[in-house]
Amino acid sequence: MKNIKITIMTVCIFILSTQIKAADIKLAVLKYGTVNWELDVIKEHKLDEKYNLNIEVTYLTNKNASAIALMSKAVDMIVTDWVWVSRQRDKGKDFSLIPYSTAAGAIMVPKNSSIKNIEDLKDAQIGIAGGSIDKSWILIRAYTMKVYGYDLAKYIEPAYAAPPLINGMAQNGELDGALNYWNYTARLEALNFRKIVAVEDILTEIGIDNSLPLIGYVFSQKWAKNNVEAIQGFIAASNEAREILKNNDEEWERIKNITGAQNTETLIALRDGFRKGIPQENFLSYKNAIETAFKILAEIGGKDLVGKNNQLSEGVIWSK
Repeated sequence: MKNIKITIMTVCIFILSTQIKAADIKLAVLKYGTVNWELDVIKEHKLDEKYNLNIEVTYLTNKNASAIALMSKAVDMIVTDWVWVSRQRDKGKDFSLIPYSTAAGAIMVPKNSSIKNIEDLKDAQIGIAGGSIDKSWILIRAYTMKVYGYDLAKYIEPAYAAPPLINGMAQNGELDGALNYWNYTARLEALNFRKIVAVEDILTEIGIDNSLPLIGYVFSQKWAKNNVEAIQGFIAASNEAREILKNNDEEWERIKNITGAQNTETLIALRDGFRKGIPQENFLSYKNAIETAFKILAEIGGKDLVGKNNQLSEGVIWSK
């Protein structure tokens, strides 16, 4: 009789557990963004099931489409930068950000280029992803102003274009160098391009004492408050997926096709760049770095970049 009761209780517990509804998260990402690597690891290792999540991913073509999707509440979360979040908070929105990556780009030149240092960049034609108010470009300009006494923007010939086009032109010799997003920088590194100046290497010189996340997962604070299990489960799954990517080289072979790497050298460069950019789990520790960077962007990029406020708005970095 006792065994029968235990069996009945076990069955009841199983039935109840299967009826617990998974927490829904609607996430919009760029189709070829690096965040897809992490999401694939979550799915492959069933981390969504482990943390009782139902992650619905929508693939979009550009950042503007992602922003529209979030603001219209078509999705719960996107990946974008803290400048956008700050501007939205200035408008009364309640979006917040969890840092996703501290990886950043660099100015790269071909291996046989005569350009050996920053001063050699004068009169060079440099491809710049993200346009004239790209965050990495402005930070490098701030660095040359402080250390060399001049604004590099006044001494080079910029060529603003999409990341793949910039890499292609640099490889074909149509550009003297390229400042691209970190994953495209890694691809050039795999082709033996040389690094002239990297964003991560200049931060302390311009007053930023911590590594600097440029992008993050962005969502409404109200949504997070009403979906505590979803946000906490997603953070846990994300952190666990990063640990797998950080420590397991075989996992990178598995996701090779997703990364777009055509050879081992490129895959290794992407792997190492991703690992270097994994942020600390204590994401509030980046607040001072982001605030300092925002002031620099406001001073050089002006209202076209940061909007009317020259200081980072309160609440940009999510606080549990």
